[in-house]
Amino acid sequence: MITEAQENKITEYLIVQELSLDILVEIRDHMISQISDIQFNENMNFEEAFSKVKESWNGEFAMVHYLLFYPTKIPLIAKRIIQEKYSGLFKKSLMVGVLAFAVNLLLIYMVRNQEQYNLFFKLLNGSFVLATLLIWIFNYKIWKYIKADFKYKGKCLYTMYQQNLGLMVVCASSMTQVAIRNGHYAYQFFREQNYTDIAGVLMTLILPFVLQVALVFALFNFIEHKKNLVKMQEFLKSA
Repeated sequence: MITEAQENKITEYLIVQELSLDILVEIRDHMISQISDIQFNENMNFEEAFSKVKESWNGEFAMVHYLLFYPTKIPLIAKRIIQEKYSGLFKKSLMVGVLAFAVNLLLIYMVRNQEQYNLFFKLLNGSFVLATLLIWIFNYKIWKYIKADFKYKGKCLYTMYQQNLGLMVVCASSMTQVAIRNGHYAYQFFREQNYTDIAGVLMTLILPFVLQVALVFALFNFIEHKKNLVKMQEFLKSA
């Protein structure tokens, strides 16, 4: 049976490994389970079992570079977990971007004229900015936890999603610039068969798509960050 004092010792050990708190909590649960199993199966005391578990995890805490967190190094185990979770969020974001791209193309053929398409182009892209603002405003209570340098006990980030704020700001600002423009290049290309400005057509179609995917990815990160904060109230209160 692991006591509260022993759990705190495991937590302090993991804090030193510079894990974000959400990953720390996940790994701590695994460690506690491993230590309990070793104590029971191999008849060891806590210190012996803890030492054995630390040795088995040692390579996982090697500090490595990860592009999304550059130039700061992060533990190898954190990189693996983050890559897996970010991959899932990116796939969802890509699906939203593809859907918006398809809607954009449909609008070109459904509207009556270029002026009407320009309006719908602004509304479609502006909706992404509006969604970002609403989500940000309605979650004002967790603003202080969003900063990339906000740490637990001054040593580890609350969650891996804190690195997300810069991406959200850049994408929302860029999306705003797209929303105040119009999509006449795409309309001219598909409806008027005007092929004189292919670069303009690509910018009208591809740039919004890229920004939409990136912004949705940032919003999904924000939502995941909020979920993790709810799960970690015990730690947040003691920070």
